[in-house]
Amino acid sequence: MTRRVLGLVCAAAGGVEEIRERLIEPMISDGWTIAVTLTPTAATWLEAIGEVDKIAAVTGLPVRSTPRLPGERSPHPEVDCYAVIPATANTVAKLALGLADNQALTAVCEAIGRRQPPVVVFPRINAAHAGQPNWHSHIQALSAAGVHLIYGDDVWPLHTPRGAPGRQLPWPAIRTRIQDAVPAGM
Repeated sequence: MTRRVLGLVCAAAGGVEEIRERLIEPMISDGWTIAVTLTPTAATWLEAIGEVDKIAAVTGLPVRSTPRLPGERSPHPEVDCYAVIPATANTVAKLALGLADNQALTAVCEAIGRRQPPVVVFPRINAAHAGQPNWHSHIQALSAAGVHLIYGDDVWPLHTPRGAPGRQLPWPAIRTRIQDAVPAGM
């Protein structure tokens, strides 16, 4: 059986500092290969705490945050699923609108446009983000495109801005949704 490959895209939101221990290492233990790409701000955050090198060591792949040069081969293998964990409100809006303005969003926007491979998104937002006039249309657009959203009061009840410091992301639900998006044996 070949290992499934997860293209993990991380934005700068609470919980990203735990991504290695809470998502990457358990997914590797479950038989996945993990290729990580960070938004520019997430790269700054994780570099500041020494996590980028730790992630590269545990995955055996470089952590990307900048585009490669023309003609340069991707250092990551072809993926079986993309997961955007955590996704900021800004990232969700960009994905819904097809704005691939950084390396992390380019391949995910392409996957959404092709409808393959599957894309899983966990919006790490608060009630104020969800109250924005276009938020619902962004969620609808991603759902209509077949994106697997980890969203709703059953997995992440919304809170006031800065009203949930230290709150754990729903890691079990995130791992389950990724596993379900790509059946074993693919």
